[in-house]
Amino acid sequence: MAVIPNLMPALPEMLLAVAAMVLLLAGVFRKEDAFHGICNAALAVMIVAFVLVITQPAGRQETFGGMFVVDAFGRFGKALVLIGSGLTLVMSQTWLRREGSQRFEYPVIVLFATLGMMMMISANNLISLYLGLELQSLALYVLAAYQRSNSRATEAGLKYFVLGSLASGMLLYGASLVYGFAGTTAFDGLALGLTQGPRIGVVIGVVFVLSGLAFKTSAVPFHMWTPDVYEGAPTPVTALFSVAPKIAAFWLLLRVMVDPFGSLAHEWRQVVMFISVASMILGAFAAIAQTNIKRLMAYSSIGHVGYALIGLAVGDRDGVRGVIVYLAIYLFMNVGTFSVILAMRRKGRAVEGIADLAGLSKTHPGMALALAVFMFSMAGIPPTAGFWGKFAIFLAAIDQGYVALAVIGVVTSVVGAYYYLRIIKVMYFDEPVDGLDRGIGTGVGVIMALSALAVVIFTVAPASLMSSAGAAAATLFGG
Repeated sequence: MAVIPNLMPALPEMLLAVAAMVLLLAGVFRKEDAFHGICNAALAVMIVAFVLVITQPAGRQETFGGMFVVDAFGRFGKALVLIGSGLTLVMSQTWLRREGSQRFEYPVIVLFATLGMMMMISANNLISLYLGLELQSLALYVLAAYQRSNSRATEAGLKYFVLGSLASGMLLYGASLVYGFAGTTAFDGLALGLTQGPRIGVVIGVVFVLSGLAFKTSAVPFHMWTPDVYEGAPTPVTALFSVAPKIAAFWLLLRVMVDPFGSLAHEWRQVVMFISVASMILGAFAAIAQTNIKRLMAYSSIGHVGYALIGLAVGDRDGVRGVIVYLAIYLFMNVGTFSVILAMRRKGRAVEGIADLAGLSKTHPGMALALAVFMFSMAGIPPTAGFWGKFAIFLAAIDQGYVALAVIGVVTSVVGAYYYLRIIKVMYFDEPVDGLDRGIGTGVGVIMALSALAVVIFTVAPASLMSSAGAAAATLFGG
């Protein structure tokens, strides 16, 4: 007699899946007037899912034959993903209305992408890992090319699809190697079996899996899609790309490398360190010459990935805690910055040049102040929130003897501070040639203010975030 699994651990994911399908059918029948109602309904579903995530019972729970796991580490990641997806969905409404792209498919696709991200975070098997990853990726491919009439968006979607398919193939090939040499795809089984010593086939498989996940985080040398897709995709989609999928990929990367492959840390740590250093250097130097702010944010995200990967290279509780703190702060810095980018319009048309911010402090003082807060924090200037994120990661690296890695991180942070501070200089010291339009939109303004407030709170009171991240990291190590 078949036993029905306990589905309560997967209740938030089930809610998103059912709601997405119901809203899809509702949009088909309502057609033209469906966008706002479905967008608001999707946002309400995310809020309910967030409440379900943070109120789930403490401790570790499994379902679907151990392929799906819920613990404090996963709940923290899901909460960040839902916040990121929800905030970007709110920002999208004003932009979509102005561009005449109010199609009901947009919020539905965002729901499916969010569902895939949450499945990635709770994956406890290489098969469930791949299912979640592909569900997220297929939805994001469509979003990247959402503006079908825009050649840049179409090009961005095509590039992301081709390169993303290649990365997925690499990951799947790596998973098949791991299964072939280890005899199981379950994380628990892999963790137990690999304690007896590494096998060369498993190590090669782990490298392929790591390469596939590195693509999803836009780490060097798998970053080639990032600048073009960030610049070409619709700005709300770029905002989504920069936070929620990146956080989900990092959570999956941490769980995979620390849990089933933790005993192989000596083998994969060298690869992670190389990727981290290369990402920090490229992100710091390639962004200097950029004049398009979306393209600059692409290289900035590559650099931030490099900093976060230091925590993975360390591989202990403090390192994972540093990654969690860093990504939580990064979420609000990035969402806030993209809310400013969405508000950059002149004579009804969107502008993306850094020079277009000239004199912003005189024409839009509130927006300039918010962007200054985000830029100072991204630069990691003490005592901003971004400084505390980097401090936690660098300290973990130094404690474990990776002093050179921390020094490279500090040096590239100094280099990267140049282009962040340049934006502040343009806003406050350059004369405005032609001011930006007034009326940034209620949703965008609220997100901008809330993001700035969150960054300020993390700046003056980082202790609560540090302790919560420490508790989440401890569960990953069985604590």
